[in-house]
Formats: sequence, structure tokens, C-alpha cells
Amino acid sequence: MPISLSLASSIQENTSPKTDKVALGALQEDDVPPKDTEVGEAHEIFHVEEGSVGFRSVSWQRATVVFIKINFAMSILTIPAALAALGSVGGCVLIVGFTALNTYTGVILGEFRNKHPECHMLADMMGLLWGRTGREIVGVQIVIAQILVSASGIVTTGTAFNALSNHGTCTVVFALVSAILITMCSSIRTFSRLGWLTWFGFVTFFLAVFVFTVAVTQQDRPAAAPATGDFDLGWAPFAKPNFVIGMLNTANVFVSTSGSSMFLPVISEMRRPQDYRKACLLAGFIVGAIYLTFSVVIYRYCGAWLSSPAFGSAGPLFKKISYGIALPGLVVGVGIYQHVAAKYVFVRLLRDSRHMQANTLTHWSTWLGSNLLLGAAAFVVAEAVPILNYLLGLASAVCFAPFSLVFPLLLWMYDQRGCGVGSAGQRVKYTLHAVIVAVGLLMIVGGTYSVAISIRDAFANRVIARVFDCRDNSGSSL
Repeated sequence: MPISLSLASSIQENTSPKTDKVALGALQEDDVPPKDTEVGEAHEIFHVEEGSVGFRSVSWQRATVVFIKINFAMSILTIPAALAALGSVGGCVLIVGFTALNTYTGVILGEFRNKHPECHMLADMMGLLWGRTGREIVGVQIVIAQILVSASGIVTTGTAFNALSNHGTCTVVFALVSAILITMCSSIRTFSRLGWLTWFGFVTFFLAVFVFTVAVTQQDRPAAAPATGDFDLGWAPFAKPNFVIGMLNTANVFVSTSGSSMFLPVISEMRRPQDYRKACLLAGFIVGAIYLTFSVVIYRYCGAWLSSPAFGSAGPLFKKISYGIALPGLVVGVGIYQHVAAKYVFVRLLRDSRHMQANTLTHWSTWLGSNLLLGAAAFVVAEAVPILNYLLGLASAVCFAPFSLVFPLLLWMYDQRGCGVGSAGQRVKYTLHAVIVAVGLLMIVGGTYSVAISIRDAFANRVIARVFDCRDNSGSSL
């Protein structure tokens, strides 16, 4: 990821002397978090205090794994189909480009947060630009984003249960079980404890995708292709999709690495927030390499005969094997997203209160209640629009495009507003950042329109027959 590394280095050139002193004062070899009496620590959300809940316990290595798992999730089950719609060359360019861009904007967010440690999430940051009203609007947007991602996770996990059981019961029941498991995972209170499950979730999900990828390379023909006779694989380096199909699949590629705004609450629980940058860059490189490798191989051997989620393209046996291995990773991955939303609600309600870091009834009822409400909302959305790529496309356009392409650049301009009238080099840099904002606005408008048209057509063509539908969504009962 040399592009993102070089771009990220430009941020360091513009840090203020005050910020440099804070960073230098905090860079100790000891792994113990600094005391609240040190410069800048008094503004941190979670403090290091005797007898309080120990939120500040995440190492940069564990943060890296959390960041990887946030981004390496259900998108791998939709990107191969996106390549089928966009062509291998166009799809690969989008994977590399969006990974570099999203990693860079992730670094911007982390650097801004460390300059303003009182900011817990993106809503707090945008509050510095737009005041209390802006903070509340972005806060609602964060919750909506997590509900959409959790809903897509419920759909995928329910599909896994259907595949493993040959549609043993109504799909709504499997969706409810999925929502309960995801909510149980998201209710784990700290990222440090959730980190151990994250390791397990990442390994199992990675193995499932690996097994699936190897399986499709060993088949004579894709499972969905005609059983006998000649057929057209449908693989193409370039494709000519219409605007709706092109934007929908572009949104699905973009959202795969756009979760950097979800990294922010992890920084507040890191032992050394100054280590965020290397965790973000390392996670971006690893996730981009995984997506590119797996997606290209899957598309090369399945061509146009791909389903979404992609595991359905491997045939009955390997579909079950892949879903069985991936199930813990699906639950944990979606649980992290719901945890982020619940943590936002939790901090928003209890900030500056003794209940935030004390084991009181208010503390626990707020935390568990937030998780239950978010899980219930995600379940309802999952049953209203039970198609994975539509849910991810909607989340991409409505929420993650502004989170990753618009808001970070506005924050950069807020901190670097002198660049707009500075030297020629500074003005060029400022203009390039403005171009990224324009790309984000295109993703918001074009993506939202494309997803809306696709959902409308799905209802009209009875791909989505009704809400709370009991039909098998895994193709295992045919």
C-alpha cells in the first residue's frame, strides 16, 4: 500500500508543536498506560483509575486484529459477484484504490482524534465543525450504519443456518437465533475482552474463505453452471454494466474497507493511542491483500456463475463446510459492529457520569439495554430487506461514504485550513483532498439511487416476495 503510506506521512508534517510534545511525552517503552496527570490524558474518555473498569487495556497488536476483523467480513462474500459485474480489471482497480483511500482517511481520523482526545467517535469530531446539532445527526447516522451492517450479518448467518440444516425450519427463526448470538457477542463490555474472540473469529472466517476458494478451483465447472454440455464461464477483464448495476457493485467494493470510522472507539481503549497509525496501516495492507487475492481467484473459476453470498457457488458439500467453519467469524465480526454502536450510545448517555466506569445498575442496564435495542432493530431491518448486497450497498452509500470519504477530509481541512491559501504545494494538496470529497458525494448520491432502484425492482420481480419470509435463502432445500 505505498500510496496510503506516502499520503499518511503528509499528516505528520502538519502536526502542531503542542501535539508533538504530547506524543513525545507519551512514547515510553513501558506498556502501562500513562496516568491522567500527564499532558492530554485528562481529556481521554476512559481514565486509568483504581477500582474502575479497566477499559484502557488494548495493545496495538490486538487493535490491529480488531481493525482487520472490522473490515474483513461479509464483503468477501459479495466482492466476487461485484467483479463479475464490473470485470476483473475494473474490480481490481477499485479494490486497490478504495483500500488505499480508506486506509489513508482512516489515518486522518486517528490523527485528528489523537489531537482531540476528548472525541470518542466520529460524531464528537463533527461536533467540532457543526456544533451540537451536527454531532447528534452524525451520531444517529452511526447507529443507522451499524444497524444496516448488523442486519446484513443476520441475513448471512441465517443463510448459514439454512445451508447447514437443509432449511430445517423457517428462515425467520434462524434470523432470530442469529440476532441473539450477535447481540450476546456485542454485549462483551470491552474491546480487550472482545479481542480474544476477534482472533478466533478472524481465523475461522479466513479458513472458511480459503477452503471455499480452494474448492472452486478444483471443480470441473461452477456449481450453478449447467451440469452437462458446453457453457460460457462469463469471465471478462472488462464489463459494461449500466449505471445502476455499476454503482451498486462499486458501493459493495467500497464498503469492504470503509470501516475505519469504527476504529475510533478502539483508540479510546488503547494503552498507547499514539500507536494507532501503525495498527491502521498494517490492517489496511493485510485486508487489501486478502480481498484482492481471494476475489480474483474466486471470480476466475466461477465467472458469472456466482451467488451472493458467494459460499453458495461451491456446491452443496463445500457450501456447508464453508458456512460451518465461517459461522463463528460471522457472529464475531457483526458483533464488533453492533458493539461499536452500543458503545456510542453507552458513552453518549453516561459520559461525565460516575456510572460510565463503575459497576452500577445504571451502568449495566444502559450497556445491555443499548445492545438489545440495536439487535432488535437489526433483526427487523434484516427481515424487511433480506438480501446481503443490497443491505451492504445501502450502508455504503448512506453511511460509510460520508464516514470515510467526506467527513475525514472535512476534518483535515478544519485542521489544515491554512493550506487553501498557502504555498503552491499546499494548495495542490488541499485541492486533492477536495476531489476526494467530490468522490464521496458521488458515492452518496449515485449509490443511494442505485440501491433504491435495485430494491424496488427486487420487490417488483418478487425476488423479495414479502417481509418476514420463511422461504429458504440458501438454495439448500431445492
